[in-house]
Amino acid sequence: MAEARQLRSFVEVDAGSHFPIQNLPFGVFRRRGSQQAPPRPAVAIGDFALDLAAVADAGLFDGPALSGSLCFHQETLNMFLGMGRPAWKEARATLQKILSADEPVLRDNGALRKKCLVPMSDIEMVLPITVGGYTDFFCSVHHARNCGFIFRGPQTPVNPNWFHIPVGYNGRASSVVVSGTDVIRPRGQGHPTGNSPPYFGPSKKLDFELEMAAVVGPGNELGKPIDINDAEEHIFGLTLMNDWSARDIQAWETIPLGPFLGKSFSTTISPWIVTLDALKPFACEAPKQEPEPLPYLAEKNHINYDIPLEVWIKPKDQSDASLVTKTNFNHLYWTVTQQLAHHTINGCNMRPGDIFATGTLSGPEPESLGCLLELTWNGQKEIPVGNSARKFLEDGDEVILTGCCKGEGYNIGFGTCTGKVLPALP
Repeated sequence: MAEARQLRSFVEVDAGSHFPIQNLPFGVFRRRGSQQAPPRPAVAIGDFALDLAAVADAGLFDGPALSGSLCFHQETLNMFLGMGRPAWKEARATLQKILSADEPVLRDNGALRKKCLVPMSDIEMVLPITVGGYTDFFCSVHHARNCGFIFRGPQTPVNPNWFHIPVGYNGRASSVVVSGTDVIRPRGQGHPTGNSPPYFGPSKKLDFELEMAAVVGPGNELGKPIDINDAEEHIFGLTLMNDWSARDIQAWETIPLGPFLGKSFSTTISPWIVTLDALKPFACEAPKQEPEPLPYLAEKNHINYDIPLEVWIKPKDQSDASLVTKTNFNHLYWTVTQQLAHHTINGCNMRPGDIFATGTLSGPEPESLGCLLELTWNGQKEIPVGNSARKFLEDGDEVILTGCCKGEGYNIGFGTCTGKVLPALP
């Protein structure tokens, strides 16, 4: 921690910034007004994006993994992700060096600095990866227990298999969108009333889900699982995720094969991917697992990360957003490395840019519940949102997810993950 605290950049970074030199999350941007220009990879530093193609063109990536590589001249990060940890560590070390207060190569070269450092106000972020596959897990015991109580009652709120396997399902990769993308209220079927046909129309129970997503680096060959103790080498980093959910559509369709249209209409991720290397100072012990997991899930380094998370809602008729949830990533029962090892134990092949999500991240306290389904107990009560109240999301509501680790004199933050609800199509 002390070594991280001593790092300082020549780029002025506010004390409260999510993006100091200790972080350097990766994303992909386009300059505003340049719709025809291809997007470019970058890292965030304070209120600037450092253009990695420009850094590469200047010959500043001169290590064995990145010298001469075209990975930062791509429109996504997928090529870089596939190069693995040696390239990631080399990139991080190079970038921290050239951005440091003691290094003149950028600091004292005004023309190069102007090429490389682009103000955030001049850019728009795009989806940083081509998402080939998306898997959604169900790995918070508090969320699992609350959902069980709501839908099945107190007899068996958590199914017995839950404590033996990280439960998950295949989501829809094509509808993964970057933060700031509007979400059109989905239409679909809901439970019938009495003897009438099923309801059809706009969802009446639109919800957010506070999750985090792991981004896969090097994949594995079909038929060859990833060993639990090697899994970290296959995970590049984490993003915030809002896995929007239509609870009424989901409840009617989910038996027997699980979620489908209630989930596949939109999944929002934050634009900056925070690397596991940046999160290392915030590693913490993961919850004790009882019963002990089977050997293929028993890991030597059983850790989570201490990442405080919040959800805010801004109704369309209010100028300020209101805090509705405060929780922490460290409540996760099944770790991201266990999720990946389980995902591949049958030989399923993962590829660079695939993502897998934690499921809703709820904590044990009433204010730490990660979705409106839990906060309102499936609409049985309302929660205050500014000078109004909500059971579920209304048209015009903007949902804002944020997460930020608090270090000694610096933050490792994820920025925000936002989306606004638009009315259903006629």
